[in-house]
Amino acid sequence: MRIPAIDLKAYEYTLPDEKIAKFPLEKRDSSKLLHFKDGLISHLNFSDIPELLPAESLLVYNDTKVIPARLIFQRETGARIEVFLLQPISPTTVIPEIMLSKEPVTWETMIGNAKKWKDGEVLKGEIPYLGGKIVLKATLLDREKKQVQFSWDHSEVTFVDVVEASGEVPLPPYLNRKPDQEDKDRYQTVYSKNEGAVAAPTAGLHFTQEILDRLSHKGVQKTQVTLHVSAGTFQPIKADSVTEHPMHSEQVVLHLKTLEQILPKIGNIIAVGTTSVRTLESIYWYGVKLLEGKGEEMSIEKLFPYEERQSLPTAKESYEAVLQHMKSNGKETLIGATEIFIFPGYTFKIVDGLITNFHQPGSTLILLIASILGDDWKKVYTEALENEYRFLSYGDSSLLWIPKDQD
Repeated sequence: MRIPAIDLKAYEYTLPDEKIAKFPLEKRDSSKLLHFKDGLISHLNFSDIPELLPAESLLVYNDTKVIPARLIFQRETGARIEVFLLQPISPTTVIPEIMLSKEPVTWETMIGNAKKWKDGEVLKGEIPYLGGKIVLKATLLDREKKQVQFSWDHSEVTFVDVVEASGEVPLPPYLNRKPDQEDKDRYQTVYSKNEGAVAAPTAGLHFTQEILDRLSHKGVQKTQVTLHVSAGTFQPIKADSVTEHPMHSEQVVLHLKTLEQILPKIGNIIAVGTTSVRTLESIYWYGVKLLEGKGEEMSIEKLFPYEERQSLPTAKESYEAVLQHMKSNGKETLIGATEIFIFPGYTFKIVDGLITNFHQPGSTLILLIASILGDDWKKVYTEALENEYRFLSYGDSSLLWIPKDQD
């Protein structure tokens, strides 16, 4: 494999606690915007974004919707057990399907205070719902794998109804606070649609309907992909070797019409957020797999892009392979998974520009930013810190352009 040596210490920086945005601004689009292009930095406001995007470009955003994935139960003794939804297990692993289930569901979870939860003990909680109540039960099926089954007593109620009525907004751990009423709306993009994420695609939090309308008026086209963001996005790198970090697998939902919108716009693709980047690049590598005869399921391993190859298809050739595969199999929608790991040394195949927030030091997302900017990532982050930008999920934004010689 063609994997460069990476010293994680080179991607650390000092992030003072006061630079972390603990709460959203009053207006979504009033955040600052750092614009980086051709080595030059300019400081603007997010409301300026329509003037910065070329009319011929295609904006690709992630329309996943955050679910209140933190479920709280109380034992009869008073002990509080917190169950955080991670990945669905049964009756299906497909997130859009399991959210609509009216039968018991099983999820892989994180469990807070798990030692207090005895084997065989069923936890119960009463949830107010449409003037009545739902009794929600949680059964620990596998302590080691942290698999929990959820059941409820209203056969007409879906699982998404249950979590919407009972769960807490899963704010990032570094905010170090309880969610409030405002978070239900603000930790969600205005275009969120498909329930299943346990963390928001935060680059999209700055968009308003007015901004989207101004982009349309200018002629910027828009389309959406779905990547259900997992809690692994917050997982710090602890491995001695960066490439040994266990990248989180996230579910991707792709529609045929999206591919048809992207293909003629290749060369002018702007991604909203790192989740959209990972999705768009993963689709390219899925096309490579199809062309190399490596299976028909979309499952992109974290280091697949770094395997030795004599040659690679163009972006258009790869995306056309995916399009033809879907058409020939009568698929309007493709559901797959990706754990793609983008770090310095990666060559972008699809994405030309990125709208993104400012990320944690030493994280997988900083490595992704450095794969775009090279050593200039330090310059960008130093500028942001010195100019009082707000960092992380509720923080300010940036527009970064990938050098053309990378394409």
